[in-house]
Amino acid sequence: MRLRNKKYFGQFGGQFVPETLMQPLTELERAYVKFKKDKKTQAELKSLIKDFVGRPTPLYFAQKLSKKLGQIIYLKREDLTHTGAHKINNAAGQALLAKFMGKRRVIAETGAGQHGVATAAAAAKLGLECVVYMGKVDMGRQAPNVLRMKLLGAKVVPVASGSQTLKDAINEALRDWIANVSTTHYLLGSVLGPYPYPAMVRDFQKIIGQEARKQILQAEGRLPDYLVACVGGGSNALGLFHDFLPDKKVQMIGVEAGGLGIKSGKHAARFFGGKLGVLHGTKSYVLQDKFGQILTTHSISAGLDYPSVGPEHSFLRQQKRISYAYITDREALAGLKLLSQQEGIIPALESAHAVAYASKLAKKIFHGKLIIINLSGRGDKDLEAIRDLGVIHG
Repeated sequence: MRLRNKKYFGQFGGQFVPETLMQPLTELERAYVKFKKDKKTQAELKSLIKDFVGRPTPLYFAQKLSKKLGQIIYLKREDLTHTGAHKINNAAGQALLAKFMGKRRVIAETGAGQHGVATAAAAAKLGLECVVYMGKVDMGRQAPNVLRMKLLGAKVVPVASGSQTLKDAINEALRDWIANVSTTHYLLGSVLGPYPYPAMVRDFQKIIGQEARKQILQAEGRLPDYLVACVGGGSNALGLFHDFLPDKKVQMIGVEAGGLGIKSGKHAARFFGGKLGVLHGTKSYVLQDKFGQILTTHSISAGLDYPSVGPEHSFLRQQKRISYAYITDREALAGLKLLSQQEGIIPALESAHAVAYASKLAKKIFHGKLIIINLSGRGDKDLEAIRDLGVIHG
């Protein structure tokens, strides 16, 4: 899977940005190369990942769920990291990179709020000013995370334009970056945006799969048959998948948000309703109308409620290395309830999509297959939404 240009994944990716951002992106690319080679900084990053983030995270054998589904199910427990999701892996890395570059301010976008919390925590740890942009709709459904960000010292800026969700938060963060690029690093939260962000974020997240590979070989003496992860922008999925890409027998499934169903038009399944386009500086699959206008998306999970997907995902799908599926809101809630009551672990609504798909997959394949589900985050942030949806009775 050789790339024709390091800024592209096949035909996907690139740098579709205003001229004012070309120099900052070049500066970022060069700084990142130096950052990776700087022994002192890498030692500091290693310490951050171990002592602040809390890695390695466990690979947990879900005994009751395995028995119920007739498969061997493991959960990669990213919900046990500091701040409660995989987002801290990237936030800690990029915050340290910002400090390495001499930037004193970081900005971020957030949907589910976990990236915002992770960025605020990393900024507090490293002594950086932090501003987080968040759609007003997402602020309403993720109120606990808004409080966490503020407590950690971040300024949370509500975004009232457009659909008031993740897409609009990214728009505002990009405007801020253009206006304050000399002092500010844009700490983008997923494998999105112009190069080098998709590759850089994936690099900070690939520790998930590196750990999982070692852990499953130690636990079972073999590689898994299937890897399953939810896909919004797609960083948790690529984080898990990346180290297994050379292993052709390992099947990988990325799970998008099916919302109220594909036919309803109220979903965020880019590979089941999107087409090639450009959004937020990168070329990938985008939910858009025939005139190229971005469609309004819907998902019960704020973190999956985004009209495009990381360009490397589009490339790996085109190469038929990763398969993609979708799970509806209703199925995701069932997945959340299933894991909560079988294993005593409440997943984030995003992660519940992966759990729900794995439970469907288990019914279609031979018994005894080895499946790793990436539990990308914990469900604390979603409890109010779950209560309001009537999932909890009595």
